[in-house]
Amino acid sequence: MKLLLPRRIGYSRSEIVSDLLVHAIGLGAALLAVPILISRTWSLGGEASALVGVSVYGATLIGMILCSALYNMRHPDAWSPVLRRLDHAAIYLKIAGTYTAFALLSPYPTGWFLVWIWSCAALGVGLRTIAPDRWRGVAIGLYLVMGWSGAVAGGALFGEMSSRVFALILGGGILYTAGFAFFVSPRLRFHRTIWHLFVVVASAVFYTAVATHVAARA
Repeated sequence: MKLLLPRRIGYSRSEIVSDLLVHAIGLGAALLAVPILISRTWSLGGEASALVGVSVYGATLIGMILCSALYNMRHPDAWSPVLRRLDHAAIYLKIAGTYTAFALLSPYPTGWFLVWIWSCAALGVGLRTIAPDRWRGVAIGLYLVMGWSGAVAGGALFGEMSSRVFALILGGGILYTAGFAFFVSPRLRFHRTIWHLFVVVASAVFYTAVATHVAARA
């Protein structure tokens, strides 16, 4: 979940502990919630496409939190470049994975949108893997473009979606965007913890949206 700015040197013990606590709660919750979502989709008679959608979403959700936890916990300095690449890349995959769940639950043609969102994810992963210290503005912009790409999809994603699910999606997007302000404020104490807390809460909101939409589609 940590993006592109360099780490601040000299985080206090309380900042480090609080950040790890947020990650532990988020990862633990995801590891419990994702299997429940998949089994519930199955029990409600979800089609194969629905099962694929929630499985991809669940895998990318767990992967994002896990990669962030590994990168932000204490580790040998030699590991940092690899863990940073994984952390940054996992965000693109999680955004694409979330949209995949809604796209495959939609009764409308969404293949074009899946091609778009996964192409953006592939581009982002490539940028963060091949040139992690270049094109930072492009990389940050790509996070935001992907996050709000649902506005372009319009009715293809939201045509038969309930107002409650739509409100949850909108709220989750706003939380992610608002939390970014704390991430880009490295001089603020606990800025990492606050940023990651926003991410965990926003992820919970999106999880609720996916679970609610699965039940409605069933």
